[in-house]
Parts: sequence; structure tokens; C-alpha cells
Amino acid sequence: MAYKVLVINGSPKANGCTATALGEVIRTLNQEGVETTLLQIGKEDIHGCISCGYCSTHDGCVFKDKVNEAAKLFEEADGLLVGSPTYYGSPNGTILSFLDRLFYSTGFSKHMKVGAAVVSCRRGGNTANFDVLNKYFTISGMPVVSSTYWNQVHGFSAEDVKKDLEGLQTMRNLGRNMAFLIRAIDREKQNAGLPLEEHDAFTSFPDGK
Repeated sequence: MAYKVLVINGSPKANGCTATALGEVIRTLNQEGVETTLLQIGKEDIHGCISCGYCSTHDGCVFKDKVNEAAKLFEEADGLLVGSPTYYGSPNGTILSFLDRLFYSTGFSKHMKVGAAVVSCRRGGNTANFDVLNKYFTISGMPVVSSTYWNQVHGFSAEDVKKDLEGLQTMRNLGRNMAFLIRAIDREKQNAGLPLEEHDAFTSFPDGK
């Protein structure tokens, strides 16, 4: 069976720091027999969610852009790998708008698809950025892939990142862990099925108490 991971680069620099980190993970995944599809969305005109409800009655988001393209790939994938530079201690605006709409507008189950975030910065703010990205996975029943350090690299340029040997090592370990987890989940799925998901309760306090 061919396993697949969708890779999203949110950086406007297709060959910058974030791309260098993602490239290390991609090479490792490919070596582990996992197919990858990379989407560069950093320079795309990605509108934020406008809460119009279109996706609840139609196939996809009302804005016909890379989000709908990614949705089809995400549904077929076993894992999602997302990369973002650090802007003021957070992911950049493009990737946030993209992920808001990707996760909200897709009705298919993401249960037990694995998720991993990769972040880059020159100096600081990486861990706050990392936390934000991981929340998309943890609200969706997606196991989060860890490594031997937080999934981050440091540098002002791609050449700087290539000198961050520990960061690149972290990326390779992340790739191996991601491949292992995908295979392990698939084996258990074949043997015993996926864990039961309950969806009956929806706490909204309509009585005002």
C-alpha cells in the first residue's frame, strides 16, 4: 500500500527557511516509502473564512482557490505536514486563513490521519507558532507527530538553516516518526478498526445557565 502525506508550505519563499526544513522531512518520508505532494501557498491570494455557510450545503468552500485543491488531496492522504515561518510569534496570515478554511469546509473524517507542524524563525517565537498549528490537529482527532526536539529550525536564510544541524536532525527524526505512526495506525486499523468517536453531545448552554 502506498501511504501519502500532503505537505503545505505557508511561506512566501518557496526556497527559504521553512522550505529547507520541509524538504528534509520530505526526503526522509520518501526514503521510508511515503509519497508526498507539496503545495506552495505562501504567495496565493487566500481569503479568510467569512462564516457564510456555503460549505455546509455544497462541495467545498465558496472561494475557489488552493483550499479546495488541497481538500481533495487531504481527504486521500494519511497525513498532513504544515510548515510556516514565524511572524510576530505566530504562523503567517496566509497559512492561518488557509488552514481555517481547509479544516472548516471539509466534512470528511480526519480521525487518525497524522499531523505534523514545522516552524522556522531567525531567533525566537517558534514555540508559540508551533502551538497554534498543532491545535488544528488536536481538535480533529489527528495524532500529532513529535521528534527529538520541537519541530523547528533557526536561520535568517536557507543557507543558515543548512547549518542548523540539530534542526535538520529533528526534521529527519520527524519524518521517520511520521512514517512509523502512519504504518502503525494502518496496521491497527486493519486488525481492530479505528477507535470509536462519539459526537452526540454538543454543549452550547442554550438555556442560558
